[in-house]
Amino acid sequence: MGRPDRLVIAPQDIRTADPTRAEDIYAGYFAFGGRIVNTQGRSPFDIHPPSQAWEQALAGFGWLRHLRAADTALARVNARALVDDYLSARARFVSPVDKDPATIARRILSWLSQSPIVLEGADALFYRRFMRGLARDAARLQQALAGATGVARLTGAIALAEYSLCANVGARAQARATAQLSAEIGAQILPDGGHVGRNPQTLVDLLLDLLPLRQAYAARSTAAPPALIGAIDRMLPMVRLLRHGDGSLGLFNGMGVTAPDRVATVLAYDDTRGQPLVNAPQAGYQRLQAGDAVVILDAGPPPPPIHSGEAHAGCLSMEFSAGAERVIVNCGAPTPARAAVRLAARQTAAHSTLVLDDTSSCHFAPEAGIERIAAGQILAGPRRVTATRTDGREGSLIELSHDGYARRFGLVHERRVALDATGKRLVGEDRIAAARDADALFARAFALRFHLHPGVRVTSGESQTELRLETPSGRAFLFEAGGRPAEIEESVFFASPDGARASQQIVVRGSAEENAETLWSITETGRA
Repeated sequence: MGRPDRLVIAPQDIRTADPTRAEDIYAGYFAFGGRIVNTQGRSPFDIHPPSQAWEQALAGFGWLRHLRAADTALARVNARALVDDYLSARARFVSPVDKDPATIARRILSWLSQSPIVLEGADALFYRRFMRGLARDAARLQQALAGATGVARLTGAIALAEYSLCANVGARAQARATAQLSAEIGAQILPDGGHVGRNPQTLVDLLLDLLPLRQAYAARSTAAPPALIGAIDRMLPMVRLLRHGDGSLGLFNGMGVTAPDRVATVLAYDDTRGQPLVNAPQAGYQRLQAGDAVVILDAGPPPPPIHSGEAHAGCLSMEFSAGAERVIVNCGAPTPARAAVRLAARQTAAHSTLVLDDTSSCHFAPEAGIERIAAGQILAGPRRVTATRTDGREGSLIELSHDGYARRFGLVHERRVALDATGKRLVGEDRIAAARDADALFARAFALRFHLHPGVRVTSGESQTELRLETPSGRAFLFEAGGRPAEIEESVFFASPDGARASQQIVVRGSAEENAETLWSITETGRA
């Protein structure tokens, strides 16, 4: 794209900012990825990073928005000094993180959006250094995208398109960047608005970049590509599909702690303010909603391998919330600081669904990676996942199945879930059937798991097949296991803002002979 000598616009950063963090940064405290470093007067770019996540966040410069939010002369001087420190440090040594396309893209987007605070009062020499740094990053990112995969590739295309609009790079370079953006959106954003990687967090993160990019095209009086406009219009209803009454997103396929402010920010751009989708066949999610009850189901196969590094083995898992309180959840994804339990959180047993023989429905590549396969990719899992939906005046029914256990055990998991029109009664049936092409059947034990939100209190009912649930507000529910004993076991909830929390789960066990059925229901019984 050449080396432009100036910026013509500065796009908006719509991520929320905390001006109090500007004081911490000025004092030398940098907190990223669950780690806090006190630089003790040194440049943070001369500090040995405590983790890769910390170094990536530092080099991505997303924290500049906190300095801009402070809106003080001291914050402006500090922002420019830290950018200058980075440019000087990288002139001496280029860290491997600086070659990471996702980090480069984030730095370009951050420098563009925060350029007013960085460049205000700057002399001509610093301005030229800043522009050379941007141009160098843009060239490096363009080269790195050839080998990039997954969401990093789309984020990189967004950064290059925004750079082409903000810097005077010329019409031809801008057209190339727009074409590259359109192609990548078409490859990753599905017709129903889901992302091919199936992680709800990815939708929010992408929208936080795509929405300012749309505004940047308007600011340059340039028509935004139809692929960009269409993607935003489809993604916003998809976020609503995955959202519970408390504003959090369903814990599927790598989703961890929800940042409610970020979800609210992107949904504020939904001009229709419409109802959420209920059926997303390409993304593989279904939603049942009645009264103030919400049920979200994972009704899709694993993503393609290159997009599966964060995906979970939670096929047919469900979450259930009543009003602003979550009742049935999945365990969620741990923070980067708890990488040691990441694989455990991806297993089927960490989800509210049926588990055969204590075996996950997906097989994962080692975290260290193997030849030609990235770390954590899904190597095998369900291939055929079906979902049939029936909506009527009395409620909604979804019938699902997946063959993730067919090759190992010759068995298929079938699930039927129905929510009545009042939202007061949720009924389900889980069945184990023979796979169509099974050579032999292997009788195995099964465990039907319902992980409870940490705020839910569970006690024994009047029989072994019943349990009573109580939410923090006092709403009471009766869980019935259709004649099978319902046990209470320990669980863990990774998606709490204050870290992993102990929780409980309901477990219904049985022998997985062909056509084994388990009926269950959750009925609201009033106030505790």
